Amino acid sequence: MHRIRVYADTSVFGGVEDPEFAEPSRRFFERVRDGTFILVLSPFTVRELDAAPAPVKQLLEDLPPENVEHVEDDADVAALADSYIAAGVLSEACRMDALHVAAGTVGRADLILSWNFKHIVNYQRIRRFNGVNALKGYASIEIRSPLEVDYEDQDEDEVV
Repeated sequence: MHRIRVYADTSVFGGVEDPEFAEPSRRFFERVRDGTFILVLSPFTVRELDAAPAPVKQLLEDLPPENVEHVEDDADVAALADSYIAAGVLSEACRMDALHVAAGTVGRADLILSWNFKHIVNYQRIRRFNGVNALKGYASIEIRSPLEVDYEDQDEDEVV
């Protein structure tokens, strides 16, 4: 069975402590713990989590290592982030957001999750991220919020 590889940016981790985002964020991490998802983790997320409250940091520490993969901070990630900025997808001020999307793309995640609706989970930007990805030889990437993966699969016979 193919397990879905999901890059989660820092906002998803922080979401567990935000009343508006807590339940879908917690359910996502439960699915990482039970092995439904593989968490693709970048050094950018880890560094940002250094400043997070203790319960948010503990969340990462409690994940089974076999359900977490690491993407490196390498020249390919930086070059793709630079390409997003050069193409006007994001400004230099949003470099960290560009690095998150680039890390998920270069790390071949199936999906990027974020609560950042302004810079990442944004229809026009997603199209532009994927346009740059195509020009640079990378696959398209799905970008969603945890709300969009926060449900159990429906039975095929069930009418929705």
